[in-house]
Amino acid sequence: MKKLHFAVIAVALIAGGAAFAQTSSLTEPDASTIGSDSARQALREVSVDRFEREGSWNTHISPDNGIISGRLFEGGPLAKEPLNDAAAADTTDEKVLGVKVEFFRRGVNSFFITAARPIPIEGITKTVSVWVCGRNMGHNLWLLVQDYNGNNFELWMGSLEFSGWKKITTAIPPSWDGEHGIVQSSVYHGEKPGLRIVGFRVDCNPMEAKGSFYMYLDDLRAVTDLYDMENRDEDDMMDAW
Repeated sequence: MKKLHFAVIAVALIAGGAAFAQTSSLTEPDASTIGSDSARQALREVSVDRFEREGSWNTHISPDNGIISGRLFEGGPLAKEPLNDAAAADTTDEKVLGVKVEFFRRGVNSFFITAARPIPIEGITKTVSVWVCGRNMGHNLWLLVQDYNGNNFELWMGSLEFSGWKKITTAIPPSWDGEHGIVQSSVYHGEKPGLRIVGFRVDCNPMEAKGSFYMYLDDLRAVTDLYDMENRDEDDMMDAW
């Protein structure tokens, strides 16, 4: 699986002459400037998953390192802003996903929180955000994604070293040539550009990976560019045969 650090990608994109996000903070990327090579954008914030359905997310850790379990709980972050997405208006939003890890011993280890099936996002995804309660531990959260070509990537979201709920956002770096990096569209294949969310990985701080660790996830969202989809001619043929 490929690791894409934001700074490394930015340097590569600048070297290739591509436009990249000009942001004041890596934790608050501006979706309107990420991969923006024209004014033709139709940015929408959409709901990816609200962690409301039992069995839709799986948890895993090496049996040599500990025991992990996941379940849904009633509740959620009070500071969460409402979502202006008509497609998700009827979706309930009353639960969160809780994850409990019982470590056998201190060590360098990771655990995974993965969707039962990769979750597709329509359009060209700019940013992905999720609300996390990390219990002020120095573990690191990574987003696992799959691009248009089925290649897997991991993007650093941030440290869990904070108290209470926090919204963590990461930018999806655009491909600078349409062939390398995270490719979300292609003029050669089909009419359904997009990204798929595989899940999350938490890399544990060896000094703090002991005893029991609890974390909670809620309201997975994405900001996506739906310009091509919204402006497709009704009489345009579908390249799906």
